[in-house]
Amino acid sequence: MHRQKVILRTLGLAGAVALAAVGCGPQHSGAGPAAPAAPGVPSSASPSGPGGQDDKPGASSPTPTQSSSPSAAPSQAPPTSRAPGVKPVMANGDESEQVRELQARLRQLKLMSAAPTGFYGSKTTAAVKTFQDRHGLGASGAVDEATWRRVQELSRKPTQEELQPPTTNEVAAPDPRCMQGRVLCISKESRTLAWMIDGKVVSSMDVRFGSENTPTREGQFQVEWKAREWTSTIYHTPMPYSMFFSQGQAVHYSADFAARGYAGASHGCVNVRDKAKLSALFDQVKVGDKVVVYW
Repeated sequence: MHRQKVILRTLGLAGAVALAAVGCGPQHSGAGPAAPAAPGVPSSASPSGPGGQDDKPGASSPTPTQSSSPSAAPSQAPPTSRAPGVKPVMANGDESEQVRELQARLRQLKLMSAAPTGFYGSKTTAAVKTFQDRHGLGASGAVDEATWRRVQELSRKPTQEELQPPTTNEVAAPDPRCMQGRVLCISKESRTLAWMIDGKVVSSMDVRFGSENTPTREGQFQVEWKAREWTSTIYHTPMPYSMFFSQGQAVHYSADFAARGYAGASHGCVNVRDKAKLSALFDQVKVGDKVVVYW
């Protein structure tokens, strides 16, 4: 990384591009070849498209710029215990459209505030436990047949907008690494980017990430260089307001994200769909500012 920075200073932007192809175009079903992973940098798979996450433990692996003792996700919880002989319909660790529907119904019942993600993690487990406790169903945190029937009886079938809301996601609790200095604090759990200065959120926006085959790397990085106008050298798609932080991965505006939302994914970059917000953020962020991507 130090050597790369020296070369960046010496050769400038054009020289840096010669080191590696850069860019993260939008991914569609049956898309072309995946963006090559950076050599020597382990990356953790993250579900694509409408997936997003509730709280997915154990997803992060240290990278050269990441602490050897990464902080645990603030709301992380152990897997739900299951009663012998009782097979849950849904439980901690599951990921499906049925889980998304469960989460949307729990939002209707004011038991969840986060947008549906399709992943059954600690937030969903806590909401289910509260529901079960209120209705005398045995607070296991796993959804059995009786719990699922009761949830359906007390809620209505979610609309498409409720399943995949277009509104701004609720910002997650900041990772401890985000609490000092100037930081792009990016949560995979809530699918948000919070621009923070000395522990205070200045602005926030919705984001989406790479697919399972081209995941967005997790860890602590820094803004290596910026480009107000940029076109991917791999996928030949526009990447306005690019802020590169990890060997070709960048925070940038995505017209595809703005149009299709979480029905798509990037090739590893952090996509933003609010162009006006990102334009203002681009002017504030400096090369060298910290970037933290976490669950």
